[in-house]
Amino acid sequence: MLILPLVLALVVGMLNGAYGRVGHWLYANVTDLEASLYGFEQSAVDIGDMELALYSNNNPGKPAIVMLHGYSADKDVWPRFARHFVDDYQVIIPDMAGHGDTGFDASWDYSMPAQAKRLAALLDKLDIAQAHVIGNSMGGFLTATFAIAYPQRTLSATMVDPAGVMSPEPSDMFKMLNQGHNPFLIHNRAEFDSFYAMTMAQPPFLPGMVLEAMSDKYIERRSELEKIFADFHSSDYLEEKLADLKAPAMLWWGDKDRLLHVSSVSVWEAGVPQLKTHIFNGIGHMPMVEVASEAADLYRDFLQLVPAQIAAE
Repeated sequence: MLILPLVLALVVGMLNGAYGRVGHWLYANVTDLEASLYGFEQSAVDIGDMELALYSNNNPGKPAIVMLHGYSADKDVWPRFARHFVDDYQVIIPDMAGHGDTGFDASWDYSMPAQAKRLAALLDKLDIAQAHVIGNSMGGFLTATFAIAYPQRTLSATMVDPAGVMSPEPSDMFKMLNQGHNPFLIHNRAEFDSFYAMTMAQPPFLPGMVLEAMSDKYIERRSELEKIFADFHSSDYLEEKLADLKAPAMLWWGDKDRLLHVSSVSVWEAGVPQLKTHIFNGIGHMPMVEVASEAADLYRDFLQLVPAQIAAE
């Protein structure tokens, strides 16, 4: 985190009585500044029906990694993890349709097959034939969907606490959904605080003013998120297709995940051939945020094994 700008903005904001405005500015800008320090540039790529906003580093000719965020999140969840790969890989971190700077349109299809087609179109526009793909939550569902639909374009697939299968044990989130309450659809700060506590067991520090801005943004986006959720959950689950995921594959899960229960691991292991699995002890839904360096080391070790696996097949 950019500690000095945060502290300065906090002090200035307090002196000027602009707590809320400063919080919104920090939420909108500090992660972009941090990403730029790691070597990432922001751009937008026209894929036909929309422009996808993204972070990328300038590393042409290197193997490509695509990092996919989860539902209601955006590209800003990845840079602290992604910075470990900027020297050796071409890293692409898009805001998928409906999220972040890509924006929302009620006419767009937010199902996983539609998002996978957009990801393929993005790779086409960037002239990338094949990529390693890693995704969290909805992004993990998308990672697997893409790997199954586009096996020739997938160097490896890593699913991080992914959606896409029915867990043997219900998570806290699914218990709430079964009671008619979607914790992502926020009406007030108290609901946001309860939701945010479900997302990570070890969240990084954020000032209260930034959390307030995040809460405001969720409230503002509630109807959009409801549409995306409906499309996302209309996608067929993957249990019957997992055997078709032929790329070298890794599965991560935080054993304290309250959004998607860790018991789902057994479903993925039963379905995906030669799946490598890692359980993060004491970690929640977003290991790449909660323990970014540890997760990056694990991912780098996996990637170094992938060329040998491909050559052996």
